Amino acid sequence: MLVRHGFKEVLDRLRARYHVTFVKKEVRNGRPTAERLRLVFEELGPTFIKFAQVLSSRPDVLPPEIVKELSKLQDDVPPFPFEDARALIEEQLGRPVSELFSSIDARPLAAASLAQVHRAWTTSGDEVVIKIQRPGIVKMIETDIRILREFANLAHKHVPEIRCFEPVRLVDGFARTIRNELDFVREGRNIERFRTYFASTPTVYIPRVYWDLTTRRVLTIEFIDGIKISELDRLEAAGLDRKAIALNGAHLTLKEIFEFHFFHADPHPGNIFVLKDNIIAPVDFGMTGSIDEEMAYQMGGIFVAVMEKDVEELVLQLRSIGLVELEDYYSFKIEIRDLLERYWGVPLNRLEIGPIIHELMSVVRRYRLRLPPDFAMIAKALLISEGLGRLLHPEFNIVEIARPYARKLILQRFDPGRQLRELKKTAGDAFAFFKVLPSDLRELFAIIRKGKLAVNFEHRGLELLTDELDRSSNRISFAVVIAALIVGSSLIFQTRVGPTFFGYPVLGLGGFLLASILGIWLLIGIMRSKRL
Repeated sequence: MLVRHGFKEVLDRLRARYHVTFVKKEVRNGRPTAERLRLVFEELGPTFIKFAQVLSSRPDVLPPEIVKELSKLQDDVPPFPFEDARALIEEQLGRPVSELFSSIDARPLAAASLAQVHRAWTTSGDEVVIKIQRPGIVKMIETDIRILREFANLAHKHVPEIRCFEPVRLVDGFARTIRNELDFVREGRNIERFRTYFASTPTVYIPRVYWDLTTRRVLTIEFIDGIKISELDRLEAAGLDRKAIALNGAHLTLKEIFEFHFFHADPHPGNIFVLKDNIIAPVDFGMTGSIDEEMAYQMGGIFVAVMEKDVEELVLQLRSIGLVELEDYYSFKIEIRDLLERYWGVPLNRLEIGPIIHELMSVVRRYRLRLPPDFAMIAKALLISEGLGRLLHPEFNIVEIARPYARKLILQRFDPGRQLRELKKTAGDAFAFFKVLPSDLRELFAIIRKGKLAVNFEHRGLELLTDELDRSSNRISFAVVIAALIVGSSLIFQTRVGPTFFGYPVLGLGGFLLASILGIWLLIGIMRSKRL
């Protein structure tokens, strides 16, 4: 499939083309690389589509044109039969459907790669939505994850320039995300958590979970009778205020990030509904992200630094949040200064966060800073919020709305009560350290006196050298075996030991033939590696 869409060079670099030698020709059809990559993920199926959607939230890893193209991927698939859905409900809940629900609509409201949803009514008359896991999806996903991990291992081994992004860890993170999404009890808890957080926010409504009708593979929640936030004509016809909707949606996202540090990681328009009085009602809480207080503070610091065009603060925050050390600090600082100077004279009410995030991620990617995945998902959530806001109201500006949230978060860091708590924690850590220090020192000196002190050094970044040494030693061993066969066969020809064929020793002929085959094999291997 990669070859068919013009990615033969990818397989060449991964040294995996032996799996697809039957493919005669690659086809590009004049399409851009990003579009061809999207088509590959589409053809590979649901797990790979989900993986591509996760990748689309990593502008620090992928260039903007690929991120934009992968964001178009939808995991809409044909629905599975209602009889399968009924059987799974009865298996999971342990009772006939007729005893659990007064009525279920056999036609699904929506069908996706992991599950499909049906509208239903409980025996008490409540209108609900039942989310039912697709049969056989767990086994298929586990198989696909193994394939993805194998490709990630090959990429780490043979493509040195992407090692800093740790492709294996990226796949492992995706595997953890999609396994969490398959656990509907976990999703129900996410809903309850959001419901608690927004209980006192009149502009947001979170649906109720029916726990007596929920298991790991079946989730029942309150039916949301609203209008999708992207359906502008229906919003207008219902007499709703598009500007108020844009503001309410932005406050929802900003509260999640800056106040609760727990956010909806899949906030695309299809997952957000609008109720009467411009109330925002998000649904589908399978994918969520969370950040600790320190990262939230760093996020606020980055936001304020961008708004105030503070180069020193922005570089400091990016450097502290990166998971790898910045090698060329001064060049990085110059690029950040150039980026901010392009927006120096732009008034705050005309400043757009989207272009700034895209350019900032481009600089981060060039210097191979690896950002935490949740940080990248926050950037995507802000981009989606700004895009939806401008779609609803052209004068919408998320920077102005977000500024108070970021400032409040930073000011909280200097709150006397918080400072006192941190001081107590630091004092406790120091006390624990000094309490064990004497015994640790005694143990260390005892080891030194006995001459048993050993120092272990860990070498990093030598994987490529190790691979080359292994490959070279294997070729040398191969050449030695060939040489031994040739020398041994020559001696047999001289002594004429053993049976003969047309007057020539059979053992000698066999040795020369085997040496010839092995020699040709070695030569082909060297030529294919393009390193003579």
